[in-house]
Order: sequence, then C-alpha cells, then structure tokens
Amino acid sequence: MSFPAGLLLAFLVSCGPAHNRDAGKTVFRYNEAAGITSLDPAFSKDLATIWACNQLFNGLLQLDDRLRLQPCIARSWHVSDDGLQYTFFLRNDVYFHDDSVFDRGRGRRVTAGDFEYSFKRLADPALAAPGAWVLNDVARDEDHSLACHALNDTLLTLRLTQPFTPFPSLLCMTYCAVVPEEAVAAYGHDFRRHPVGTGPFRFKYWLEGVKLVMVKNDHYFEHDGDTALPYLDAVAVTFLSDKQAAFFEFVKGNLDFLSGIDASYKDELLTGDGRLNPEYENRFQMLTIPYLNTEYLGILVDTASSVLNHSPLKSLAVRKAINYGFDRVKMMRYLRNNIGTPGIYGIIPPGMPSFDSMTMAGYGYHPDSTRLLLAQAGYPGGENMPEITLSTTSDYLDLCKYIQHELAELGFDIRIDVNPPATLKELKAQAKLPFFRASWIADYPDAENYLSLFYSKNFCPGGPNYCHFANAEYDALFEKSLYETNDSIRFQYDRRMNRIMMDEAPVVILYYDQVMRFTGKNIHGLGINPVNLLSLKRVRKY
Repeated sequence: MSFPAGLLLAFLVSCGPAHNRDAGKTVFRYNEAAGITSLDPAFSKDLATIWACNQLFNGLLQLDDRLRLQPCIARSWHVSDDGLQYTFFLRNDVYFHDDSVFDRGRGRRVTAGDFEYSFKRLADPALAAPGAWVLNDVARDEDHSLACHALNDTLLTLRLTQPFTPFPSLLCMTYCAVVPEEAVAAYGHDFRRHPVGTGPFRFKYWLEGVKLVMVKNDHYFEHDGDTALPYLDAVAVTFLSDKQAAFFEFVKGNLDFLSGIDASYKDELLTGDGRLNPEYENRFQMLTIPYLNTEYLGILVDTASSVLNHSPLKSLAVRKAINYGFDRVKMMRYLRNNIGTPGIYGIIPPGMPSFDSMTMAGYGYHPDSTRLLLAQAGYPGGENMPEITLSTTSDYLDLCKYIQHELAELGFDIRIDVNPPATLKELKAQAKLPFFRASWIADYPDAENYLSLFYSKNFCPGGPNYCHFANAEYDALFEKSLYETNDSIRFQYDRRMNRIMMDEAPVVILYYDQVMRFTGKNIHGLGINPVNLLSLKRVRKY
C-alpha cells in the first residue's frame, strides 16, 4: 500500500489519533527526548543525531548486529600488507536522494569522487566538525590535503600514517557518510536541516523540537533477498522531553518503540529482576543485549595537580579501598532492577572481543580489604581522613548516594556535589575534578576505544584521559597494540593494559550498561546491537 506524498505528509505532521489509525501500518514512530540539532552527518556526535542520520545516509562500510564489518557503498576493500593503504571498490548502483540541486531534480549516481569530497570536507578545520578526529590517522599529501583519492568513479584509496587495525570500524560511523557537494554548496549552513543522502529514507519535514519526518527512498540500493528495502513507508520522530510522557504515549500505542529505561517508569515496565512486567507481555516485546557502555567514577591521579592538594585520593591504598568498599551486585538489584552487569571486570565491557571474565582484573565487594587498606594509608577506620567530594549530575544521584552510604559505613566522609551536565563535562575536560562520575560509550567496537582513556598522550583537554593517568608500561603496550594485526596478540595486550590500569585504580567501575528496546507485537525485524545503533531499513510493521 502506498500514499500520495501530500496525504502522507499531512498524516505525519498531524498528532490526531484518527490520522494515526489511517497510516499507522507503515509509519514507524519513536520519540527522541534528547532532541536533534543537526542532520548533517559530520555533526552526528550524539546518539539522537546518529539514529536520524543512519536512516538518511550511508558510508563505505557498515556493521551488522554482531558488529562484524560488512560492505555498504563499497562492495569490497583491500588493505596493503603494511597496513597503510586502503583501497575501496564501490558499487555503481547507488544514487543520492532526489533533490532540486540535481539536474531535473533526480538524484545522481554516487562516485568515489563524492567520498573524496566528503572526507576532505570532514577533515577541513574550517568546518569544525566534531567527527574530524576519525581521519586523524589518514596521511596528508604534500599540499597538506587528505591522502584520499578517487582513481575513477568506483575506485577510492586512503593512505594512513601508521597501521591502525580498528580503522575500518571508524569508517562505519555516520561521520563518514557520503554527501553531495551540490547540496552542501546550495544549502550552506542549512544543509543541517535539509540533508541529502543515499539512505533507506529521505528527508521530508523537520519542525525543530516538534517532529521529524523521513519517507521511503524508492531508489534504495540494498535488498532483502529479492525485495527492495526499506519496508516502511515512513519514519516519524517526536521530541517530547518528558520521558514519562513518552512512556505513556508508548503504552497508548502512539509510539512503536521505546529505548532504554528511565527511573520514572522502570518499576511500571519491569519486574524487580529486570523482566518485562507480566501485565505488558501480551502487548509488548523486550529486546536486550550488553551495551558497549562502561559507567564509572573517575579519579584524578596527577599528583602534580593542585586540585589534589591534601586529598586522600593521592593514595593508591585509598583508591583501592573505595573500589572494594561497596556492593555492586546489590546496587544493580535495588537501583537498576538488574539492568546491566556489575562492574567487577575492569574498563573493557562485556561484548568486546577481548573481554574475558576469567582473566579481566577488577574489584568485588570486600569490606575487610577496605579496612586493611585504610589502615595502611594511615586512616584506620577512616580516622583523620579528609572529606572527599564526588561530582555528579542529578541523573546519577541515587547511585552516588548509595556509594556514599556504603563507604560511610567503613569510615569514608563523602560529600556529593551535583552539577548541570554541561558544567560537569567542562570541569572534567579541564582536569579540575578530583572525583567524578563518568561513562564511556564505544564509538567503534574495539577495546582501543576504552584503553585510550588512560594513554598518557591523551591527557585532557586535548584527549579523553580525564584522570591524567600515566604509566610507561601501559603506554608501550598501547602503542604496540596499534600496530598489531593479529587479534589474539592484541587481545593479550588489551588484558595486560586493563590489569595495569586497575592495579593503579584511577577509576571505580560501577557497571556495564545494557541496551533495552521495547516495541509493540506488530513490529518485526528491528534487531539489536551492542552499540545501540538504530537501523530501520529491515523493519516491518503489521
């Protein structure tokens, strides 16, 4: 069944229930509480924007739900023996969305030259794109331009400055999507709200803060067997900031999809042990998988910093005492309905290939060890130990209060400082916080993404080493791992780095998160993956 464009748009913009009944069979509806500020893939720095851009754009490569590399616009690729030269062989049947910037309004064929343009645009300092870093390992030519060249319409080369095994995974990120130069030139800054891509859905309408509409791309190149994708006629995104209100819309049937769990409705939707409430089993289905997201408390360990003057956190024994001093299993059961895995294995989360619960070093709940370590640090039973301030945001206040209470039983005096998210982020990036709550969601599925947080050359504000952790052995292993192409050897390096870092305790791992998706029983083919990427091209709605 298909709809005239005007009729379909009228339905999608409307919020009336009668229209929902008329077109609900082919329109996938979800809410994005975080909002979207741009539909330019070069600026897709948050999950909300990534989700929208993933429907509108494609790149050279893509990841399947098991995080395996798959072809996309590149039908195949080759890596030179020295790991420096990448050659991509492109499909010749991929077209940009129809748009007035093209001759007669018909989208033209994508060529290797479009990727050369898109990558050089992404890397251009004048654009100031947050995704420019993904091309940091690409070499520069004599004229200082990116060493990316279209040899003909279907042949593209990229040259790196040094081997970097995870590089193909970076190319799967929406930052690296192909965009047409004509559209960027014609729309200028407004390309952010008038995107032209190649994806399974094309842009139709966006009333910022209210609704985004994407409609089926009838010329999409991917198929499911003999059937052209996508199956849906359209995708409609609303922007209710109140997550509880969005939950009520989902329960009423006005939304098809709910992602994650919020404290405002978790006890309504889930049982105490994290299962779907039996009341909803006949109406909804729940999908869940380990999320490549590690939640932790960071500790500044740069003893040269004035922030640590008179701080007991300078002491390794105190940092270890904190790690042993609270029950993560109980915390997960009572505060998160067992959603996620207690953080007892180190920084690398379950779901990463190098994760191994038998060898990964971490901390369990051992209050006697905490008491012993405090005594070794000169604070028996917490006596004479200065107050420690833990900085967080309101979203994690319950977890921090739990840790505060547990540690107080062992002699710690923890004060909680609640900050707005933007303030906490800025203070953390400037290394001005001795003890802070943080999380790290993998940008790409490789342990290097997490281990880079503790590489000494990544000290913030220039990099993500917010703890200012430095260890010569760790750095040497990290650099060796960048060149190593044998996965088994790389995994050994990963585990050794994890052990070194946990032995020095610059972090307190809280838990490894879980992707949770809820849909109506009439939704099929949604899928789920450890990076929580939303792909709607194979979704059917009955």
